[in-house]
Amino acid sequence: MADSGVEGRQEHRTAPPDAGDLLKAVAGGDEQAFGRLYDLFAPRVFGLIRRILGDPAQAEEVAQEVLVEIWRTAARFDPSRGSPTSWIFTIAHRRAVDRARAEQAATARTLRAGAASLDTPYDAVADEVTGRIERQQVRHCLDDLTELQRQAVTLAYYQGHSYPQVSQLLGVSLPTVKTRMRDGLIRLRDCLGMGAAA
Repeated sequence: MADSGVEGRQEHRTAPPDAGDLLKAVAGGDEQAFGRLYDLFAPRVFGLIRRILGDPAQAEEVAQEVLVEIWRTAARFDPSRGSPTSWIFTIAHRRAVDRARAEQAATARTLRAGAASLDTPYDAVADEVTGRIERQQVRHCLDDLTELQRQAVTLAYYQGHSYPQVSQLLGVSLPTVKTRMRDGLIRLRDCLGMGAAA
């Protein structure tokens, strides 16, 4: 009898949460449910996106965008049209393909600019290449931040969220978000060699 109680508790501990129920709770603004959904899907979403993009830094960025989109649009999930997993992976796949196409388009523009450089001032080509190098340097510097700093900076500066929204999305107090954001921006400034300008 005692054994079956232990078994039952272990089974309860290892049983995965129902993603449909979690999505329903997330649609109602339940942050704990979102945390459980995040834990359940974040590694798989990242894996799918990384297979499409190849670049781990870009895959991490897009995975964060996907998870924020799930938080915002959970109410749109319709169980009659498919499983929660397929709904989430559809969003992830769409976002990854969009990013891959954007990168291909940027590369094609750079190649066209290079091919047309006989008729185009070198400044135009240099600006395009400089922009790409700067984006790579920013990605590298973002990788040096702590996870919380990177998430806070990404949500605020790349996705346009206010500090209170970042606090809510990350489930962290507003003063902590402000402190991590400030520290993260200082580290970014130093990494990008902008200390003298500031």
